[in-house]
Amino acid sequence: MTDAALFDSPFAARYGSAEMRALWSDGHKRALWRRMWVALAEAQARAGIVSAAQMEDIRAHAGRLNTARALEIEQEIGHDVMAELRAFAEQCKVGGGILHTGATSADITDNADVLRQRDALHLLRTRLADLLAAFAGQIETHGALAGMAYTHLQPAEPTTLGYRLAVYAQDLLGHWNALDRLLGDLRGKGLKGAVGTAAAYQELLTGTQVSAADLEADFLKTIDLPAFAIATQTYPRVQEYTLLSTLAGLAASLHKFAFDLRLLQSQGMGELAEPFGDKQVGSSAMPFKRNPVNAEKICSLARYVAALPAVAWGNAAESLLERTLDDSANRRATLPEAFLAMEECLLTATKVVRGLVVDAAAIRANLEKYGPFAATERVLMALVRAGADRQRCHERLREQSLKAWAALKAGRPNPLAELLAADPELLRYIQPARLRELMDARAYVGSAPQRAADMAAEIRQALAVQAPVPA
Repeated sequence: MTDAALFDSPFAARYGSAEMRALWSDGHKRALWRRMWVALAEAQARAGIVSAAQMEDIRAHAGRLNTARALEIEQEIGHDVMAELRAFAEQCKVGGGILHTGATSADITDNADVLRQRDALHLLRTRLADLLAAFAGQIETHGALAGMAYTHLQPAEPTTLGYRLAVYAQDLLGHWNALDRLLGDLRGKGLKGAVGTAAAYQELLTGTQVSAADLEADFLKTIDLPAFAIATQTYPRVQEYTLLSTLAGLAASLHKFAFDLRLLQSQGMGELAEPFGDKQVGSSAMPFKRNPVNAEKICSLARYVAALPAVAWGNAAESLLERTLDDSANRRATLPEAFLAMEECLLTATKVVRGLVVDAAAIRANLEKYGPFAATERVLMALVRAGADRQRCHERLREQSLKAWAALKAGRPNPLAELLAADPELLRYIQPARLRELMDARAYVGSAPQRAADMAAEIRQALAVQAPVPA
């Protein structure tokens, strides 16, 4: 049977970067397991229970993976960690016999898993920084470009494109900070043995001047990882619920941006569009199509990431007593796929934002079409300041607005400004020229341009001064 006849996960090549796939590869996992065994042996050597010759032999063979032999052993014994251990031990004729002494599988795998999670979070953080920088650039470019804002999917009041983009960017900056907090909070299991009591290590160290806590501290220093003070056979699986929930939160913000972009690219709005290549095909049936496939991909993968915390919740809530193995199979998929999907969302969003197509003419046209309705609020406030009765004027504005809506439905330009400039009730308080000036919705954007600029500056400052969390 050829490889083409076997199931091939899209996460193996289609989504995420080569760097992220390498972090979650089988080879990297096995290399990390060996790193854990070496660090454990080194700590035991410093405690005086592993000889220099054994240690030299172990170090000499640690980097020489023998995966074919490990898989062969696994077929026989049905235990992947023990199979890798035996394959490693077979290579170490002098030191192989002391490998894994005192340990349970999770002393190796759990610490290795958290190291992979930490490296993957650092990579996501880099991707998010690139996206934030792209948003800052577009905010700076379009900070004052006035257009219609929508509530309930209906025209509301004017905003600016820069301010709308700043909404997404502010959320993403919050996720940037959340990733940093998560990185600072990650903990491994340490060396605590089969049920977390470290009894085997304590027994092993009898007669030495080293305690089980000392051995664990030495091991953790070597692998540069803090550990939970309390663990069972595994570290608390609620940590992975927090991890996946953090990624799901980031996915929600990316989904909102991509969904909004799909809406704004649709005909009838047509204000923004994702970049579209000269030779890109939008549809196999309709040659004219320019579908927002990148935004749709972001929404699709974000939706998948959003579903994963529920699995992690089950792993945490249903790990009975000191541990059950019903988390093991799904963690092989949920953890790597969450990171790969999330990275693909970030990479795609960065490409979209950098190449964002802004149709200023369509933005102006929509503002001219619907903006006068929003400007009636300015007119009402000016009328009241001039001494008019607010309720009577509100009714006059409503009546004239309905006439303008009827004209729009008939395909004519919005006549509301001229209707108000000729209304005798309103002219008792405001001159026609001033009414027309007030009806210019482009000026009715409040402090949006300045606040958008401030958000871009805040992003630039955060990216410039916030030092990376140490790996």
